Amino acid sequence: MKILVFVKQVPDTDDVKLDPKTGNLRREGVKSMLNPLDANAVEEALRLKAKHGGTVCAISMGPPQSMDALKKALGMGCDEAYLLSDRAFGGADTLATSYTLAKAAEKIGDYDLLLFGKHAVDGDTAQTGPATAAQLGIPQVTLASSVEVEDGWVTCNRILGTDVQRVRAKLPAAITVCGDINKPRYATPINIMKAQKKPKYTWTAADLGADTACTGMKGSPSATKRVVEPPKREGKAVYFGGEAADAAKALADALEADHLI
Repeated sequence: MKILVFVKQVPDTDDVKLDPKTGNLRREGVKSMLNPLDANAVEEALRLKAKHGGTVCAISMGPPQSMDALKKALGMGCDEAYLLSDRAFGGADTLATSYTLAKAAEKIGDYDLLLFGKHAVDGDTAQTGPATAAQLGIPQVTLASSVEVEDGWVTCNRILGTDVQRVRAKLPAAITVCGDINKPRYATPINIMKAQKKPKYTWTAADLGADTACTGMKGSPSATKRVVEPPKREGKAVYFGGEAADAAKALADALEADHLI
C-alpha cells in the first residue's frame, strides 16, 4: 500500500504580518512549524501502514525551508519526502496549489491513498485536498474522523454537527482528516536520526512536467483586492476579591448589570 500524505509549513505564531500589495503572509523572520492538522494526517498514514504494510511518502510545496516540515514527517516515521520548490510555484492559490500537488502524485505514481489535514491554520480554506482529488479524477472524503481500508475500499466516519455519516470510496482516493481522528506521535530521537538517511527529493516545475501557466500566481484565478489587519483591542478585566460568597454575589450583580444574566 502506498500512501501519499501532504503537509505544509505554517507560521508558528499568531503575530503575523500581511503584505498589503499581495495579500500574502510575510514569513520572513517568523518561526515555522508543521501544520497541526497535517500531523494528524501523517499519524493516520503511519497507523494504516502499521496495519497494512507499504510506504508513506510525505509531500510539501514551498520554499527550501519547507524541508523542515518534511523532516518532521520523516522523524515521525514517513519513508521518503518530496519537496516541490520553484519560484514558479510562488503566490499560488488553492487551485494552482492543487494542480502542482496532483502533478507530484502523478509523477510518484502507483498510489492507493492521499491524506491531507482538513485545512491549514494559515489559510483555513479546506480546499486543497478536495481540489487535488478533482485534479486527479479520484474519489474524495472530507472531514474524516476515522479511516479504515479493506479489499480495495476506504471507509470513513464523517462528523457533521451532531450526526455521524459513514461513507466509503473505491481506492485510490483522497481523504481529509479532522483533528480528533488521532493524537500525533512525537518524533523520537532514534527516528530523528533515521530520518537523516531517508530519501529526500526536491522537484521543480520542469521535474514535474508542469505547465507554469497553471502554477503560482499565473495559475491562480483568485486575487486579493484589499487586505487590512483588524485593530487590536485591549481586554478589560475586573477582579472580585473577598470571601467566595461575596465575590460570587459581586460577579452576579455585574453580569446582571450588563444584561448578561
